Amino acid sequence: MKILLTGVTGYIGKRLLPVLVEKGHDVVCCVRDRGRLNLGRDLASRVTVVEADFLDSDSLESIPDDIDGAYYLVHSMSSRSGDFEELERQSAENFRNCMDRTNVRHVIYLSGIINDQNLSKHLASRKQVEDILDSGSYALTTLRAGIIIGSGSASFEIIRDLVEKLPVMIAPKWLKTRSQPIAVRDVITYLERCLGDERTWDRNFDIGGPDVLTYKQMLMEYARVRGLRRAIVTVPVLTPKLSSYWLYFVTSTTYSLAVKLVDSMKVDVTCRDNDLPEMLRIKPIPYAEAVSRAFEKIEQNAILSSWKDSLISGRLRTGLGQHIQVPKFGCFKDRKERPIRDRDGVLGRIWSIGGQTGWYYADWLWGIRGFLDKLFGGVGLRRGRTSLDDISTGDTLDFWRVLLADKDEGRLLLFAEMRLPGEAWLEFRIEEDRLIQEATFRPRGVWGRLYWYLVLPFHFFIFNGMIRKLAG
Repeated sequence: MKILLTGVTGYIGKRLLPVLVEKGHDVVCCVRDRGRLNLGRDLASRVTVVEADFLDSDSLESIPDDIDGAYYLVHSMSSRSGDFEELERQSAENFRNCMDRTNVRHVIYLSGIINDQNLSKHLASRKQVEDILDSGSYALTTLRAGIIIGSGSASFEIIRDLVEKLPVMIAPKWLKTRSQPIAVRDVITYLERCLGDERTWDRNFDIGGPDVLTYKQMLMEYARVRGLRRAIVTVPVLTPKLSSYWLYFVTSTTYSLAVKLVDSMKVDVTCRDNDLPEMLRIKPIPYAEAVSRAFEKIEQNAILSSWKDSLISGRLRTGLGQHIQVPKFGCFKDRKERPIRDRDGVLGRIWSIGGQTGWYYADWLWGIRGFLDKLFGGVGLRRGRTSLDDISTGDTLDFWRVLLADKDEGRLLLFAEMRLPGEAWLEFRIEEDRLIQEATFRPRGVWGRLYWYLVLPFHFFIFNGMIRKLAG
């Protein structure tokens, strides 16, 4: 079958793509920014890539007409604009209208479990999208999932941050809310096996694991699997706003995402009974096993995708290509050079920078900068990095975003997603037998210029020490 896969740079899309290709499907990857899609040589030769933005109906002309099936994995949950419901409505309508012009027979939509009359804004928006997609001329299958457990998922990373960092938690009362978590492996299996199965057409299904747990039980079971002793005390005084700040400061989530998560966590998210597991011959993975499998991937440095690498985790709301040209005029620059002898060794150190490795010099100063950034509403340092020794375009590196990562060329270009009175780039490149490290800052107004001069003494020590360590 010829399949259109949207959201391919997202957490689920990245994992579904290789499964579809291995099943022999002809996959058309629909992306807003081709530069963010890193497929690897083998996979790149087996798929077709088209650029399209579902908020821009004119851009959808690039989508082929001869597709048989499609996956709608697009959502705007972490939009900072406050009108994510309108963005989701517009995107869904454009997708539906586009699909109606094609030969598609089957569309699959991944949504959230809806089992309460008073839905959160997030879940109400998901239901609105489902209704819009259901009005198309094709058959629709909607899979409604709750908490997804897997290495790199937003829910799993929040649970991980809370349990690993806090021996004792003073937590809000919504920790008593029940949920039915599902392993990411099961989500991918459901998505793949539903494709083209007419028994699932024009139906919706709740998908979850075999365990119904409160959020408190999920935290404590995670601690048990990890061999940690933890205590949790729930109190009624933490309002939704305070709860959102609590999640934001303790975990790696953004504040806007924390608000929507807290809003959704106030109601039970459990599955209605259905025959889909038997129909598709799926035996759902228990919660404790899903946690164990997630840590196997983490320990093997084999995380396939992470929510942190999505643009929703940072400041960028447009394509990476709009920032890849480092400005030359009206900027402050800090350029340093060092001779090198071992090119491969230098590249290895550059490609391991950030996250657990750190920044090679004065990590405590980087830590203070990250804390201040978090204090003023930025991303801080908690995002880390997905892989310990590999970097791809679009990845996050602490409070940086990777704009370009070309090991053959010997060039790594980062864009700052921290709170700044301006824009900043950090570039490493090897030219012949020299390592060049260049920081560029384009100030915004008087405050931007004042900021540069205030941090200049710190830059002198940090950047000198960093290039010295990198050069070896």
